[in-house]
Amino acid sequence: MAIETDAAHTPGGLAKPGGSLKGPLSFAIACFLIWGLAYGLLDVLNKHFQETLSISQADSAWLQIAYFGAYLLLSIPAGMLLHARGYKFGIVTGLAVTAVGALLFIPAAGAGAFLPFVGSMFVLAAGLCVLETSADTYVNVLGDPAKASQRLNLAQSFNALGVFFGPLIGGAVFFSPTTTEALGGPTRSIQIVYGLIAVGVVLFAIAVWRARLPETGLSDHGGAVEGDAPALPLSKQPHFVAGVITQALYIGAQVGIGAYFINLVTHNWEGLSSQNGAFMLSLAAIGYLVGRFAATALLLKVRPRVLLTTYGVINVILTLIVAAGVNIISPVALIAVFFFMSTMFATIFALGTTGLGAATKKASSLMVMAIGGGVLLPWPMGKIADTYGANIAFLLPAACFVVVAWYGWKGAGLGQKTTAI
Repeated sequence: MAIETDAAHTPGGLAKPGGSLKGPLSFAIACFLIWGLAYGLLDVLNKHFQETLSISQADSAWLQIAYFGAYLLLSIPAGMLLHARGYKFGIVTGLAVTAVGALLFIPAAGAGAFLPFVGSMFVLAAGLCVLETSADTYVNVLGDPAKASQRLNLAQSFNALGVFFGPLIGGAVFFSPTTTEALGGPTRSIQIVYGLIAVGVVLFAIAVWRARLPETGLSDHGGAVEGDAPALPLSKQPHFVAGVITQALYIGAQVGIGAYFINLVTHNWEGLSSQNGAFMLSLAAIGYLVGRFAATALLLKVRPRVLLTTYGVINVILTLIVAAGVNIISPVALIAVFFFMSTMFATIFALGTTGLGAATKKASSLMVMAIGGGVLLPWPMGKIADTYGANIAFLLPAACFVVVAWYGWKGAGLGQKTTAI
């Protein structure tokens, strides 16, 4: 493959700034922490609004629908922005819109109604969509293409760290009468938390704007070797199409599990409060974090497809145990699900965008668009939970994990000339 650079030659056609990629990679990875925190708080707000605004489990799902609906609607425009203006502009723009969304929580809390929160969540998620499209793609191409799965799993480890802090903060603030009263009541506590998030995001955006983030030779990244036939259109790349579908279903499962985690554990663990349920969600996030680092290490010895298949099968079994509604055992099984979900997004992303050459940017934006699959399960799971109980609703994530296991086993190899992935 012919690579043109104006500095040191590096894998993927990247010109190293000052001979090191650590700085740009560090900034990109820090972005993962931000949307992990936002997502971690989302699941706590779901239960919080059920209690404070007296809404049903199905209605509370509109928070998740707003959040992931933004991804569904804006991922392609975000990819176009990334293509037109580059990574740095995309990351800063995403951070700026995220800060605006966080600030909108202040008047939404003052209004004391659910709908303004849904609108604020959509704006915040719109910023996160632009941010994630930029950062996911940047990490994916920032180095040797063969190590893309490892880089994404490492970056997603910091996302998991944010997911851990989200319910920990939410549980300590939103479900603690003492803390809530000290902050001035439920309205004021939400305003303070999201106001501080907005300030932190703005400060980070300024730091990114001042940093040197090189654009990479994406047209060469993952491209074909000279003499190979031209790359097929994305619609004719079966491993990519199957990857997008699998990613959407996986995200649907992940979002549904997080949305009703507190409902499930408080229902199947006698005497457990919503605050303790939120803290258990943080414990599950630790498992998710440990799983990220474990996967990064395992991928040095185990092929991504093998790992994805194995974890998919294990999660099918675990979610069926959750659906069985066994006291204490079902909550413990649900916590274990997070460990085995840990590598799924990054591995599906990397497998689905393998070997796409100049179409990598577009494919990455479509893969991020698949995060919009988060709208698929929360409402039907909430409706099932309202009618038949939270446990039965977890049969839907079990079905999604069947598809994930299939993608690792067969789907990722469709149309591929090599099995060494």
